[in-house]
Amino acid sequence: MASGNELRPYLSHRADLASGATSPRKLLEDYITRIEAREGQVQAFVAMDLERARKLADASSERWRAGKALSPYDGMPVGVKDIIETEDFPTEMGSPLFVGWRSGRDAAVVKALRAAGAIIVGKTVTTEFAASHPGKTHNPWDLRRTPGGSSSGSAAAVAAGFLPAALGTQVVGSILRPSSFCGVFGYKPSLGGINRGGSHDFLSQSCTGVLAASLEDAWVLARDLSGRAGGDPGFPGIEGPETVPVPKLPASVVVLETPGWNEASEAARQALADGRDRLKAAGVKILDRKTSSLVEEVEKAIEACFVLTRRINAFEGRWPYNVYRDMDASKLSPGAAERIIQAFELTPDDYRRDLAHRDQVRASYARLAGIADCCIMLPATGPAPLGLESTGNAAFVVPGSMLGVPGWNIPSFAVDGLPLGLQVLGFLNEDAELAARVGAIDATLGRAELRMIG
Repeated sequence: MASGNELRPYLSHRADLASGATSPRKLLEDYITRIEAREGQVQAFVAMDLERARKLADASSERWRAGKALSPYDGMPVGVKDIIETEDFPTEMGSPLFVGWRSGRDAAVVKALRAAGAIIVGKTVTTEFAASHPGKTHNPWDLRRTPGGSSSGSAAAVAAGFLPAALGTQVVGSILRPSSFCGVFGYKPSLGGINRGGSHDFLSQSCTGVLAASLEDAWVLARDLSGRAGGDPGFPGIEGPETVPVPKLPASVVVLETPGWNEASEAARQALADGRDRLKAAGVKILDRKTSSLVEEVEKAIEACFVLTRRINAFEGRWPYNVYRDMDASKLSPGAAERIIQAFELTPDDYRRDLAHRDQVRASYARLAGIADCCIMLPATGPAPLGLESTGNAAFVVPGSMLGVPGWNIPSFAVDGLPLGLQVLGFLNEDAELAARVGAIDATLGRAELRMIG
């Protein structure tokens, strides 16, 4: 990777932390140096408290010296997406309606972070209510471009080397798409994998996940948080080893075009084709819609996923969007106002039909487990588009959200020197198996060289 931005994992220092060769305070200062140098340009944070972070890092350093670290990532600096409640920072949800608003409590996942000794450096920028209206954050690779959304600040902060990891949420493509645009690892667990209590991303397809500088940082953090806070009510949470699973190359992989294929750039299509060829050369069997009738069935089933997801999300968002409108409609974006109108045009019977349709699509996809270990596809139509008015095309990332399955972005490719990832989807509640496949795919594909423009 070219100089400029550099991913800064934390867990790669674990042996040095244990031996005393380094300390959480020393590592924190390295991150702070980058924050002070570039945050004015990138604008990844809504709020920070660096002095408090230093005090917490000193306490973590003492625990490591005494051999009493609270977790493998004790002292890790993290960011929390500003849709998730924190007792010590406002939770503004990307909306002028909630500037300075404090709930006075920690979300379940934030409570778990603190119990593990993680250091919450600050709140990262989200789009309005974790939907489509963008915030102030710029892409660290080219400041003229969007970082993606809705986990905009989390992706940008990790990409710029401000943090090794940050929390994100996804209901459409809010973890995997910004991960692709910013060139970082993104992990969206199986539906319900991490407790969302205290997160204002509450829809039935919503999921809390992690954006990180390494696969190990993402897995260990997410797995531990799920172990401490549990999954959502009624869901088993993330199962598997507490350490990153041993890489295991898939025997067979399904390549999905998804509804985004016709909108993808030629360079993005070629990047996927190159990745596919490298996996095939490594001995992986490749299946696609041309070679498997079952894959063709799934491709057809997911064609309607974007419209279906928008309808389901709109109906489920009747509350609290109607309350937000009554608070002060002038402070809502045009997109939020439009969603309120759509929500009340839908009936309960419409919603029931949409849920039944979603169940059918999920059942169709689940059958792929009989022929492949995982699925790969593009996470975006190309690198991050110019401009901050939009967070980019979500066509490639909607299917994984609607299916509720675990998904990863691997920062594998580059187009014109800008990041483009590889999206890997697994099967429901088989998160550890997918992480093992992702590790092997990542090792096989390696990294393309990136070039910082702005």
